[in-house]
Amino acid sequence: MRIPKYRALATLVIPTLALAGPAPQVIHLWQDGAPGFEARRNEPEQARDYWVRNIHNPSVTVFLPPREKANGCAVVVAPGGGFRELVFNAEGKQAAEYLNSLGVAAFALKYRLPGEAGSPYTPDHVRQDAHRALRLVRSRAGEFNIDPSRVGILGFSAGGAVVMMVAFDKGDGDPKAADPVDRLNGRPNFLMMVYPGGTDLIPRVIPADTPPAFLICANDDEYGCDAVTLALLERFREAKISVEAHFIAKGKHAFNMGGRSSFAAVKHWPDRMADWLNDRGFLKPAGAP
Repeated sequence: MRIPKYRALATLVIPTLALAGPAPQVIHLWQDGAPGFEARRNEPEQARDYWVRNIHNPSVTVFLPPREKANGCAVVVAPGGGFRELVFNAEGKQAAEYLNSLGVAAFALKYRLPGEAGSPYTPDHVRQDAHRALRLVRSRAGEFNIDPSRVGILGFSAGGAVVMMVAFDKGDGDPKAADPVDRLNGRPNFLMMVYPGGTDLIPRVIPADTPPAFLICANDDEYGCDAVTLALLERFREAKISVEAHFIAKGKHAFNMGGRSSFAAVKHWPDRMADWLNDRGFLKPAGAP
């Protein structure tokens, strides 16, 4: 499989200052390293300003809401970065913290990067990382106080392509797998894509059992992600899958969580996602009917 086709995506972000307090827990997707690349698991990541690169031991960083606010919903967050890097602060950490404010447990994913110079990885490795992250979250549902039937995925830009990698197959685990995590289902229960890339990943016909989706982008996206979003909307409607889509008049690409923009619609786009999550019942209190 080729890297999903879309132009290199420029991302403008403002670096965030680290706040005092305990660092969030980081859990590697495989205890001994990614299958076939175990020897590289100890190679250090590279991080500067807004980006993280050189990811050879994929992981999730755990952001949990206050226990009294937790509602049992969970989201794996896939940052963008054109598969060359991860925009981890603005599209991982900040997105996770916003979800925590809704009572949602969030898991910011560091997946392997097939577009990075000299990378040994392919999109199939990215798909493997995303499925494994969903399985891993479900495997520790009791520890994280989450409902394994309310585990979604949120992706920005290239992260939207990551969402599509796991959205359209059943994600069945292997019941005979030696690793019990791999016996679990790796498909999300709901999908959220923000200015998604990945034209090559849009299926001609979306399967009838595809999870419900939330889509948002700007009409003036300079990388054509508005066209990807529109095509996804049309496919979901054709398949009669529940979908909600928002096209912001102006905002261009990589508006992250909206904080940098002068446009009110961009600043408040996360509220539209929260409304959708609430309307779909994903924010219902744990144990509610």
